[in-house]
Amino acid sequence: MKKHKHKLVTISILITLTSLAIALINKFINASAILKNILHPDKGQYYDWRFGKIFYTREGTGKPILLIHDLTPASSSYEWNLIVDTLKKDRTVYTIDMLGCGRSDKPKITYTNFLYVQLITDFIKFIVKEPCDIIATGLSGSFVVGACKMNSNLFGKIMLINPEDLAVLNRVPTKNTKIAKFLLELPLIGTLVYNIIFARANVELLFTENYLFNPFHLNANDLDAYYESCHLGHGAGKYLLSSIKGNYIYLNVAHAVKEINNSVYIIGGSGQKGIKETIALYTSLNASFEYEIISRVSHLPQLEEPVKLLEQIRIFF
Repeated sequence: MKKHKHKLVTISILITLTSLAIALINKFINASAILKNILHPDKGQYYDWRFGKIFYTREGTGKPILLIHDLTPASSSYEWNLIVDTLKKDRTVYTIDMLGCGRSDKPKITYTNFLYVQLITDFIKFIVKEPCDIIATGLSGSFVVGACKMNSNLFGKIMLINPEDLAVLNRVPTKNTKIAKFLLELPLIGTLVYNIIFARANVELLFTENYLFNPFHLNANDLDAYYESCHLGHGAGKYLLSSIKGNYIYLNVAHAVKEINNSVYIIGGSGQKGIKETIALYTSLNASFEYEIISRVSHLPQLEEPVKLLEQIRIFF
């Protein structure tokens, strides 16, 4: 009996020490990731939205244009840093950190496509306060398409940079994806797994394998900003990641693509995997969609070749 009690005490001590060690590791990772304070909120302000505070910036004068970054825990409005100064010369330029990203709040909720459709709609209604043009990257393009289908009067022209494949947007939660979501949301282990997924080396891998056509174009400041973004909020970006892994963020927008009448221009990077097939599907659903493929760029032409992207923006808008 005494031996049994001794084993239980030993196990409980080990569990406590392990939990403490994991908590300290998580705290150290999150604290060290934001030391450079690249994403300081001094230049922006906050929109007090129903699900949390949304960081945004407003610069320039003229017809409004809203820039919406791709949706990953590492993303933020930093994505647009190299083109805002040019655009603001004759446009009122809004940038936004989506809920769960960057300097915006990262609440413990299930993030869905419709949540972001509502965020974009409300932001235009209550902050921009007039119809505006939109540029959106990746997965965020699906939210813009959905919002435009519901409230086309709020939107002018729309540019989609490397929009998500419609087959991916057709994914739904399954038993396995729900388990993945549950595990990521665990207080200690889930946060540790999240911190491993978004370790600095893995964020760098995102750039060299997915974001950039030429890995030698990687800028250290860009890497620092993306690494910082996913660790702001003490690892709370894991709730967005869990919703993405759980397939809660996706929604088939094929019907919306067919029906929207706004001018839509798709920009593809020549190095983006499957972009020609993706564009072919979008344009087969709506023949009025225009497109251009920029050579020698991948997912983020706004960071890799901003001059080339600005030329396309000038042509379209």
